[in-house]
Amino acid sequence: MQRSPMVSRADIDSTAQGPLAALANPLERLGRWAIGGVAEIGFAAVLFAETLYWVALGHRRQQPVRIPSVFSQMLEIGILAIPIVTVLAVTIGVMLAIQGIHTLKLFGAESQVTVGIGLSVTREFAPLITGILVAGRSGSALAARLGTMQINQEIDALRVMGINPVRFLVAPALLAMMIMVPALTFWSDLVSLAGAGVYVSLELGLSFSAYTDRLIDILSVDDLMHGLGKSVIFAALIAVVGVVNGSGVKGGAEGVGAATTRAVVQAITAIVITDMLFVFVVTR
Repeated sequence: MQRSPMVSRADIDSTAQGPLAALANPLERLGRWAIGGVAEIGFAAVLFAETLYWVALGHRRQQPVRIPSVFSQMLEIGILAIPIVTVLAVTIGVMLAIQGIHTLKLFGAESQVTVGIGLSVTREFAPLITGILVAGRSGSALAARLGTMQINQEIDALRVMGINPVRFLVAPALLAMMIMVPALTFWSDLVSLAGAGVYVSLELGLSFSAYTDRLIDILSVDDLMHGLGKSVIFAALIAVVGVVNGSGVKGGAEGVGAATTRAVVQAITAIVITDMLFVFVVTR
């Protein structure tokens, strides 16, 4: 009787293909991730363009963006965020003053701390901290609200009734975001500089009026507009990221939670990367 071989041809083929399969699987996942990312960026760009269309030309089609909805979003995004923005802004201002005085003492130049505080707050820290705060507070709420509506098929119901979801849901949120985030940033500038001024006055014996005069001499309109310009971009990123993640929710309540977390992470990442690119381009 002829004995069957210990290893079959199929075993040899599968063994030969094992390393290739092991290499192909990660590449396939990477490819799917890249395609999904490009598709998501494209969807976000189209969504942003459509939102701007409804904001600018909605009244010509007899479907303007609802002003009460915009004011409601402004209240939620901006007014109700003032207490936490104030606390963080004061903390950032005092922290910069403490660290600046401690560092400049090494060179005997602690009197120049006002320069560092003024430029750092207006150009970087105020818009960055405000953007991150709004992303965690309002961006996540926007994603959760749209995600819940998506699961409950409320967005499909709007389409059935002839109501464009972008005009009805997205445009008010984006418009309110682009108004209130710069406003919160300006408030953060004032509060941070005031908090830093109080600490500098107590630590260095410098009067608050002298500190204010020094700030006025140092800062220019360009410094203020640098930070406010970034805050407008941050506002658009927060709104678009929240809407994209909320509209793609699947899987019930668990999907809403995952989309909310993803929206916060993506918005903060986008803010930090955009901040770096903005500074690089502007300072060339």
